[in-house]
Amino acid sequence: MVSRCFTLTLIAGIIFCLSACRPFHPDPVPSLSELIPENFSTLSSDVDPGLKWWETFQDPELNALIEDAFSDNLNLQALWARVQQARALSVIAGADLYPDLFATAGTVHTRRQTENGSLPANTARDYSLGIAGNYDLDLWGKNLAEKLAAVNIAEAEEQDFGATAVTLAAEIAIRWLQIISQRMQLQLLNDQLHNNETFLELIKLRFRQSMVSALDVFQQQQVIDNIRAQIPLVDARKRRLNNELAVLSGKAPHGSIEILRVDLPELAPMPPSGIPVDLLENRPDIRAVQFRLKSSGWNLAAAKADRLPNISFSAGGVFTSQHLDLLLDNWLLSLTSNLAAPIFDGNLRQAEIERSRAFEDENLAIYRQTVLVAIREVEDALVTESTQMEHIERLNQVIDTARKALEQASIRYRHGLIDYLPVLTQILTVQDLELNLIDQQATLMANRVELFRALGATWTSDLISSDS
Repeated sequence: MVSRCFTLTLIAGIIFCLSACRPFHPDPVPSLSELIPENFSTLSSDVDPGLKWWETFQDPELNALIEDAFSDNLNLQALWARVQQARALSVIAGADLYPDLFATAGTVHTRRQTENGSLPANTARDYSLGIAGNYDLDLWGKNLAEKLAAVNIAEAEEQDFGATAVTLAAEIAIRWLQIISQRMQLQLLNDQLHNNETFLELIKLRFRQSMVSALDVFQQQQVIDNIRAQIPLVDARKRRLNNELAVLSGKAPHGSIEILRVDLPELAPMPPSGIPVDLLENRPDIRAVQFRLKSSGWNLAAAKADRLPNISFSAGGVFTSQHLDLLLDNWLLSLTSNLAAPIFDGNLRQAEIERSRAFEDENLAIYRQTVLVAIREVEDALVTESTQMEHIERLNQVIDTARKALEQASIRYRHGLIDYLPVLTQILTVQDLELNLIDQQATLMANRVELFRALGATWTSDLISSDS
């Protein structure tokens, strides 16, 4: 008896040690230090990734648009449903780590007829009540690896949700800025139309006094007609942008969202960009590929463990009786164990290992590429902003010079020193430059939004926790 107890204890100890060992683990996620520069070329300092950057524009209208979109955007809702699916799949994947336990109950009614059929038939009713369970001993960590692979996929889906939220906020802000830009251009065109109509009246007066030719009248009328032709195009662009903004906000287009602001906000100082390695923690898309890389590593570990022997246990207890009130008097207990070791499977398990290893290599390449793209996006945004600000500064100088030239040309024309062509040329130049300036200012603001998006954010974790 002592010898049997010792043997059982020894076997249990060996099984426990093997189970605790779990020799297959994924490789750690590489640091990619060879890909990441020490600093960004334009700016490097401390950065607050938890900052809700749209609040730096200090506009309640924009704040409300973005916050409402987080709850109403349909793509974001679909991604959140995908997060919930992934979480449920992680629970399903971990179910094999625990025993399966079933309760059973039943009754059997039998009727036996005598040979000659003359006597009454014999009848019997048997009742049963039992419990049964199965458990696969996770000796090599296969079930745990599959569980951890699914958990990392769920984490990746959460980060995809966060990355989409970052992009959504940027898209809404850019559309908002573009709508304001189109509204400013409409106002500028109307002002230009009014000024040119006033100038046309002066030219007509001079024509009636035989001071200028009809050509001057037609040329000025052409300027007015050109402005009138641009107005519907700008108005159409504004409406299309408003429709896009409505869909991004989860609303039907055609007037469902009204933008009240009439001018572009002031541009805040350049935000600190941090150091490139911060992107590994701040960008949800990078965090997503990190989790997918970890998941593929655990899938490879599960494939390796699947080649080794598997031990499973099953147990059951059944109470039976022909009388319901005596059901618990008779019982039967069973306990079985099975050892299964793969011998020949048509190279199935080895092929699964090779597939899992190739999938891990694929995710590693995607991870490296995502990091490179993230660094490039920040560099591009920083360079574009600095050059765009310089361009706008010089564009203002060009406009100032063009306005002075228009003023001098108008004076000389009124005094009859020149014909109308130099005036016409300067009018068209100034009008085009003024419209272009609004476009370039909006582009500068949109690039600032792209910089915020490229720097990533950690505020998305608050958004995920609030939706959980």
